Amino acid sequence: MLDNNEENVEKNEVNSEEKVEDFITKDVDGTDKPSEVVDEIKNPIVKDVEVVEEEDDKEELPTTVKVDEITEAVDEIEKSVAENAEKSASKEEEVSVVDYAACTLEELVSTLEKTLSDNPVQKIKSQVDGIKNAFNLKFGALLAEKKAAFLEEGGNSIDFQFSSPLKSEYNKLLSEHKKNRDAYYNNIEKQLKENLEKRVQVIDNLKHLIEEADTSTMYNKFKVIQDTWRSIGAVPKSHYNDTWKTYHHHVERFYDLLHLSNDFRDLDFKHNLEEKLKIIAKAEALGNESDINFASNELQELHKSWKEDVGPVAKEMREEIWKKFSAATKKIHDKRHDYFKEMRSKYQEIIDDKIAIIATIDAYDTSKNKTHNDWQKSIKDIEELRQKYFNAGKLPYSKSEEVWQKFKNATKKFNAAKNVFYKEEKGEQQENLKNKIALIEYAESLKDTDDWDMATNAMKKVQADWKNIGHVPRKFSDDIWKRFKAACNHYFDRYHQQKNAISKEQEGVVVAKKEFLEALKESKEVTKEAILEAVYNWKNLGSLPRNVRHLEGKFNKQIDRMFDGLSLDKNEIVMLKFTNAVDSFLADEDFRKLDSEQMFVRKKIDEVVREIQQLENNLGFFSNAKADNPLVLNVRNRVNEFKADLLIWKQKLSYIKKLDY
Repeated sequence: MLDNNEENVEKNEVNSEEKVEDFITKDVDGTDKPSEVVDEIKNPIVKDVEVVEEEDDKEELPTTVKVDEITEAVDEIEKSVAENAEKSASKEEEVSVVDYAACTLEELVSTLEKTLSDNPVQKIKSQVDGIKNAFNLKFGALLAEKKAAFLEEGGNSIDFQFSSPLKSEYNKLLSEHKKNRDAYYNNIEKQLKENLEKRVQVIDNLKHLIEEADTSTMYNKFKVIQDTWRSIGAVPKSHYNDTWKTYHHHVERFYDLLHLSNDFRDLDFKHNLEEKLKIIAKAEALGNESDINFASNELQELHKSWKEDVGPVAKEMREEIWKKFSAATKKIHDKRHDYFKEMRSKYQEIIDDKIAIIATIDAYDTSKNKTHNDWQKSIKDIEELRQKYFNAGKLPYSKSEEVWQKFKNATKKFNAAKNVFYKEEKGEQQENLKNKIALIEYAESLKDTDDWDMATNAMKKVQADWKNIGHVPRKFSDDIWKRFKAACNHYFDRYHQQKNAISKEQEGVVVAKKEFLEALKESKEVTKEAILEAVYNWKNLGSLPRNVRHLEGKFNKQIDRMFDGLSLDKNEIVMLKFTNAVDSFLADEDFRKLDSEQMFVRKKIDEVVREIQQLENNLGFFSNAKADNPLVLNVRNRVNEFKADLLIWKQKLSYIKKLDY
């Protein structure tokens, strides 16, 4: 943004001489002005007024400040004032923008239509831009999805076409909005030209008033001319400063023609001097403002107020106050240019940082990427580098374009390699799809068989093979998974139903185990040997059907209570309970629970080891502490407790690993 301002200033400096000359020599309609008018603007002559040079009263500028430097600073600010004056005529009002990301395409089109119909064209730029951004993102995603589906079905990219009535309606609304905006700005441009003609006419009226020099009525007429001038809106920026200079020249001529005793003139001069001194004070205060952009914008407003709102001062004060205002202007102008100079020095640092990131992207090695996960990791790496590139800082367009092209080329190289992989991946996915469909058909052929041993082994192998086959095209993945899952569930539901069916022999086992459990609860003899014998007898009664396996849990809880009543070593009781539980799982062929138990034991071992390592690491911080330090003793006690636990967990793992399952 700062660089655009500088660029505009530079352009204005190049063209300013041409623009001033055009205004001086050409009329509004493009015809040549009369030569006497041209001479008057170029070399204004005050008629019928005695010119008095008051050298003693002039305030000299400091010798360190050159007049041409001040003039340059003032000219630059006034050119900006002219540009902003024209822009303000067509300024679009800021309106709060809704977050349109959550809207559907239909809602966005409906919202756009309502926004355009309910608001003036100059008040909805932010809203329209927000809707456009959201619509383009969503429609782009939809288009990419449709194209991907088209290509997956075997179509050629060149043949892809997609039309949407919604997009047509959207385009129609935007087209109508553009016509209305163009009409609005054409009207603004027309109004600017009309305002220029009005201001030129006011200048002519002022000249005629001075030439008539009727002191009895001219002051009142002058006030009317002043009010008319102030009521006229903005003019084209190329004529803003020149029309004001011409108008101001004749205003000063008018005041100089009034007699010195004229009370109206003296009051005006006094009021104008007070107002201009206030403006100077504000400008001088802005010289200490740290926000350069704010100071520059405020200074432009002060220059505009100096020109538009405040009239001339007494002749002897004109040069003095103008010098003060110009000096304050130059101070801000110099700070602004120093700021830009500092920014330019930082640009090279930003460029160097961006070039280094580009080199990293360009040298990024993708030759070892063989799988989808490999590429996902690489994509994440490149995205992090992209963010570093953007976070390195912003550059003006003139400096950023070359760097941006290098960045695009580097990322394009990576994307090309990625696209080659995923193009080949699509071919593999089609092959995976065929293999998975073959597994589905095989599973469906087994789902109603009664050959339980053969079918169970076959279905387990089918499930394992399914896991080993890679990805399939996304559009098919849900459907084939549902079909495969349905076939497997159907078979295993039947398998478990037949296993849960209780035979007469199994009914006898259930009755016997229920009676045994009740007797065990009433038993008064609780010794280690008696408990182990009870466990042995329970197993010898036979296996329980699946639907009454809850009796196994009740038995284990009863055994645990009996162990808790013994005065045995704590660790021994823990191991007895553990071995009893896992032996029950093995007897019931509940391999899933055995696997879960083994995973749980391994997890606990890892946790205890980490705790021990952390505590021993903490002891390192107390190397100089006394051995009887309470804090040190506490940590060591905890380490010993965890080590004792670790021995138990390792015994459990050793026991369960020895089981043959």
